[in-house]
Amino acid sequence: MNVSSSPPEEGVVDVRTTGGVVRGGPAKGVVRFLGVPFAAPPVGTRRFAPPAPVEPWDGVRAADRFGPTAPQHPSLLEQMLGGEDPAIDEDCLQLNVFTPACDDGARPVMVWIHGGGFLTGTGGIPWYDGTNLARRGVVVVTINYRLGVFGFLHLSEVADGFEGSGNAGILDQVAALGWVRDNVAAFGGDPGNVTVFGESAGAMSVATLLGVPAAAGLFRRAILQSGAGAHVHDAATATATARKFLAEVGVDPAEADRLRELPVGELLDAQQRLTRTVPFEAGLPLQPVVDGTVLPDRPTARVAAGHAAGVDVLLGTTLEEMKMFLVSDPTLASLDEAAIRARSDALFRRAGRAPGEALATYRRTRPDAPDADVWTAMLTDHTFRVPALRLAEAQLAWHAGVWMYLFAYRSPAFGGALGACHALEIPFVWDNLDARGAALFAGEPTEATRVLAGRLADAWVAFARDGVPSADGLPEWPAYDLERRATLWIDAESDAGGGVEVVDDPMAEERRLWQGVD
Repeated sequence: MNVSSSPPEEGVVDVRTTGGVVRGGPAKGVVRFLGVPFAAPPVGTRRFAPPAPVEPWDGVRAADRFGPTAPQHPSLLEQMLGGEDPAIDEDCLQLNVFTPACDDGARPVMVWIHGGGFLTGTGGIPWYDGTNLARRGVVVVTINYRLGVFGFLHLSEVADGFEGSGNAGILDQVAALGWVRDNVAAFGGDPGNVTVFGESAGAMSVATLLGVPAAAGLFRRAILQSGAGAHVHDAATATATARKFLAEVGVDPAEADRLRELPVGELLDAQQRLTRTVPFEAGLPLQPVVDGTVLPDRPTARVAAGHAAGVDVLLGTTLEEMKMFLVSDPTLASLDEAAIRARSDALFRRAGRAPGEALATYRRTRPDAPDADVWTAMLTDHTFRVPALRLAEAQLAWHAGVWMYLFAYRSPAFGGALGACHALEIPFVWDNLDARGAALFAGEPTEATRVLAGRLADAWVAFARDGVPSADGLPEWPAYDLERRATLWIDAESDAGGGVEVVDDPMAEERRLWQGVD
């Protein structure tokens, strides 16, 4: 830890936090504080345990570089998002603050939870640089949290002394929000106006937080990008996964305490062997757990019961989420009509749909689509769009402040193979199309995409400020309801045509098909 007792240089700012004084500095018109601890290092006996309070330090801690990322294996997606080979350490519970000024401005606060399937990711990649959002008058906070087996291995039903281990990563997020409540005023933010937002596993985390008792009152608004309340394990499934992991790492359940002593690399290698045994369509191998304590019930059920009453919610998905995951799948090229019908019938069996009904519906609305695209559309709805609709419907029983979007802009990268894929909206809503790695994924910026990014960033900030997403150049965006189901369809004027417009109940026929499927 870099601690100094020297006076700050010109333009450098010292702020006292619950842990001690941190020193940030100006960058591109805002003030940045990087690598600020919000909890004690989760090492040794704290491995798998709920986060402990931050350990105080003397002197001034330099906050001029991102802290280590949570233990993980390298991710191709993270590299595509502009990430570099990061320093990896269990001492990862740190956050980053981007603020217009450290004054009494009481600005809205936006706390970002990164994605990565609960296995990879960090709050410090270039796409999540909060500078351009902070310039719009908000304080932006990006966080790290424990991942994989360190954050989501449900050991409490396997051995004593591991209470909360299956949701340790979620409890890290709660601790970060608690830090924001206690400290953000010193960074120019309003602790009473916090929006938590995230994408993919980050959005799934936000949905989980909507149902976590310990998170109640820590945020006023929530933005969920391509993730909702369906991605949690029941205790039995999570316990079975924990037992499989113990077998992979060669630890008897009676000696589970040994897990706190094994090298990080050994645990990661066993985790990788475990996750490779989980079929893609079976979902995420490690994710939040309905443990009855940290998370009493499934997030959507908690929302439906009113736990998030009063929280404004903005949520949505991309049009072709699964293209990114399936574009490199060699089995897709060999899928024929019979194979897709068998797979689709299995998806819809619980809804009581007749054999072939689902495929016929998707074929009818996509008459010229290749077989692989039809299956991609079904998986996109199953994994992302339908869970988002279910969460919106649950919240509407208690609160009218719900907005829905659908990001339909298709990336020209890789010859258009990615389409309107998962994660594509991130550099747009952050107004970071020029960030490292963005062009590789979203295509070289054009005048049209730059305009779209600016408007979406304005809308996200307006939602954080006032609870209503709006921006100059965007159409009036009505709140979502069960009659009209108004949805902001987001595209960019381009050679392919299209634009941003409000569409009522998009893809309604497919939506109705999923009734009865969780």
